[in-house]
Amino acid sequence: MPDYMFLLESRLLPEQRAALLRVQELSAAMGFNVYLTGGTVRDLITGASLRDLDFTVEGNPSKIARELEKGGAKVLAEDEKLRHVEILFSGDCEGSIAAARDDHYVRPGTRPEIRWSTIMEDLRRRDFSLNAIAISLNPASRGLLLDPTNGLSDVERAEVRALIIHSFTNQPVRLLRVLRFAARMGFKLEQRTQEWFDLAIERDLHHTITPEDAGTELRSLAREENPAAILKSWEEHDLLERVHPMLAKKHLDLDSVNRLSKVRDDLFMAGLRPRLATPMMLAILGRLKDREQGSLLHKLGFRVAEVDQILSFEEEAHAAGKDLAGKKLAAPIDAYRFLEKMRTDILAHLLAFSSNSTAVSKIRAYLNKWRPLRQGIPAIVNELTAIGMPPGPKFDAVVDQVFAMQMTGRGKTPEERVKILRKLSGIKEPPKPKETKGKEKKHAGKIVGRAAPPPAPAGKATAPPAKAAAAPAKHQKAAAPAKPQKKKKK
Repeated sequence: MPDYMFLLESRLLPEQRAALLRVQELSAAMGFNVYLTGGTVRDLITGASLRDLDFTVEGNPSKIARELEKGGAKVLAEDEKLRHVEILFSGDCEGSIAAARDDHYVRPGTRPEIRWSTIMEDLRRRDFSLNAIAISLNPASRGLLLDPTNGLSDVERAEVRALIIHSFTNQPVRLLRVLRFAARMGFKLEQRTQEWFDLAIERDLHHTITPEDAGTELRSLAREENPAAILKSWEEHDLLERVHPMLAKKHLDLDSVNRLSKVRDDLFMAGLRPRLATPMMLAILGRLKDREQGSLLHKLGFRVAEVDQILSFEEEAHAAGKDLAGKKLAAPIDAYRFLEKMRTDILAHLLAFSSNSTAVSKIRAYLNKWRPLRQGIPAIVNELTAIGMPPGPKFDAVVDQVFAMQMTGRGKTPEERVKILRKLSGIKEPPKPKETKGKEKKHAGKIVGRAAPPPAPAGKATAPPAKAAAAPAKHQKAAAPAKPQKKKKK
């Protein structure tokens, strides 16, 4: 049996791992059993990227959420009736915490009676088998896979299977959801599920989808990695009109949706984790006028704050692009610092749709050149430490100055960087010891003088090397012929 905890933790990002451990600690301290469920486990098994962490607890998730908020987490939405909390964990990691429950239907199609239950009952009441899988995070059973509906087998067969015959009758919005899951993963509907789906369409159950439920599906769609495929599937099954008639009437701007999806992939490759729900929603509604967009979102149950954020987003992105192309951010280091603080959704929108070529070129430089260059900072730190500069504010300032120089093409080699570091830090290269150097030269000169005598004059035979070189100077003078003396005149 696979070690699911090892598989999970090996694929978690550092901030996701920290959130997982924190939820485990809080649940144990409060006496709650906690499980990783639904989409997280499904994406783990299928090999998809783990975008969210979905937890289910046998207890009240609001108590855990309150403690997480003390550590920097942010509650995005909370449904007290269903005990479901959408949360942005510390470290900018998205997820949810929900209470284990059982939905009891008095008869098919009616609103369910909610009962708090165990994890096994919670998994069995879910919509599709691929969402009814969990991994225990409890000390006594950590890493145990819970699969009461055999969803793992359906995942291996690449099928989406509804759990009960009344699945679409009880919640008609599942007609949209089943197509979303199938299009996202490239799965097909299991045979009986396809028959139930066709029967529900034949009975016009799709006309009973509430605007609020349709709005929930539209929110989920905007967070998908490939929403264009899902929109096409909805359109092919004549379900786009059930989301809202204006979407079907105006037709979809799938080119814009695909362009933004491609930018999402580029940002992932650059090491960023963009959340593009807001710009993607604008791309989906791109053919509608501003007034029509606001009306549609309100009818689908979007909160006022959500609508305002979506409708004001484009103007906010335009202002950011204008600042990025301005004179104040002409220097690469200033543009880099500005982009480091920019939200990834604004950055993606500019990259996908902006006509501001200066801003777009700086964003591309940031992703493809400046961010990879920043990864070389540890090497600069080591080099600055090696030349003897102690840690402190000046140390950090020198590192930043060298990084700024590198962005303009300077300091590419280690030798050039060390020269720059010495100049900026004021630490000169230590002088070489003079005495040792002089003695070594003198000693070397003696050795050279003994080993290599001066060359003989041209045309004369060379004397035997050993004896001639070793002869003392006085013997050489004695051997020389005496000069003739001049006679004195009488």
